[in-house]
Amino acid sequence: MRNIMIIDAPSNLGLRPPAPGTVPGCHKLAGALREQRIVQRLGAFEGGVVVPPRYDRGDWQEGDGVFNAAAIASYSRKLADRIEHHVRAGDFPLVLGGDCSIQLGASLALRRTGRYGLVAVDASADFRHPGNSDGVGAAGGEELALATGRGQADLTDIEGLRPYLRDEDVRLFGIRDGDPDREELAALKIPNVTVGELRQWGAADLAAAVVQTFEAPAVDGFWVHLDADVLDPSVMPAVDSPDPDGLLPDELLPLLRTLVRSDRCAGLNVTIYDPDLDPDGTAGALLTDLVVAAFTED
Repeated sequence: MRNIMIIDAPSNLGLRPPAPGTVPGCHKLAGALREQRIVQRLGAFEGGVVVPPRYDRGDWQEGDGVFNAAAIASYSRKLADRIEHHVRAGDFPLVLGGDCSIQLGASLALRRTGRYGLVAVDASADFRHPGNSDGVGAAGGEELALATGRGQADLTDIEGLRPYLRDEDVRLFGIRDGDPDREELAALKIPNVTVGELRQWGAADLAAAVVQTFEAPAVDGFWVHLDADVLDPSVMPAVDSPDPDGLLPDELLPLLRTLVRSDRCAGLNVTIYDPDLDPDGTAGALLTDLVVAAFTED
C-alpha cells in the first residue's frame, strides 16, 4: 500500500463570486475535511499546503476570456510541482481542493512524467470552451476542455506541454441524464456514463472495466477527479451548482473504491464542497466518510 499524502489546494480562483463582494467558500474544503479527522482516519501523511494567489478578478468583464487566468496558471505550476514530487516518490497524493481548476495542476504534473488518463466523477463534463460557447470565464467549469487543449494558450499550454490529457484518455462518470455536452463528447469519442446508465449497469463493474482500459502499456496510469456535486443535492447541497438526480452515497462509494484501489491510480483530488453552505457540517462529514471508506472499507 502506497503512502497517502494529503495536500491542501485551497484555491477558489476558478469560480464566480456567489454574491457581489464575496468569494467562493470552497477554499475551506480542506479545513472542513481535516476537522473530520481525515488525516488520522486514513493513516495518511502530511503533504503540506500549496497556497493560492489572492482571488481578484480586477476589471475583468464578460468576453475577456478566463478570469484569474494568470493566477490559475501560476498556481497550477506550483501545485504540479508538489504532486509530481509525490508521484515520482511512489506516494498516493490525495489533494483537498478547492474548485475544479485544481485538476489542471494534477494533469500538468502527470503530463511532465508521462502519459496519464483522467477519470472525472462529476455532475458535469466541465467542457465549456470557445468552440462550443459564446463566452468562457470560470475555469472551474472549463478545466477538462483546458486540460485537453481547448482554450487560451496561457492555460492550455503551460510549459509547452499542451495537451495535458488526450481525449482518448478521459473517462467521465456521473454526468446527469440529458447533459447537453454528451453530443460533443460522443463525437470526440470521450467515454461518459450518466447517473441513469451507472444505475443500470452497476458502479463497481463499470469502474473495473474503466480501470482495465488503462492497463495498456502506452498509458502510465490515471488520476481521479471527484467533484462533490456528483452527489444528489438531498445529501450534498453544499456546492455552487446543485443539480438534481445525482448519485447517492451507496452508489458513489463502490465506484470510488474501485478506482482509487487500482495500482494504476496515481492520485485523487476532491473539489467544490463549500463549508459556507453547510452550517451544521453534515455534508462535509458525509464527504469525508465516503473518501475514507473508499480506502479503508471492503
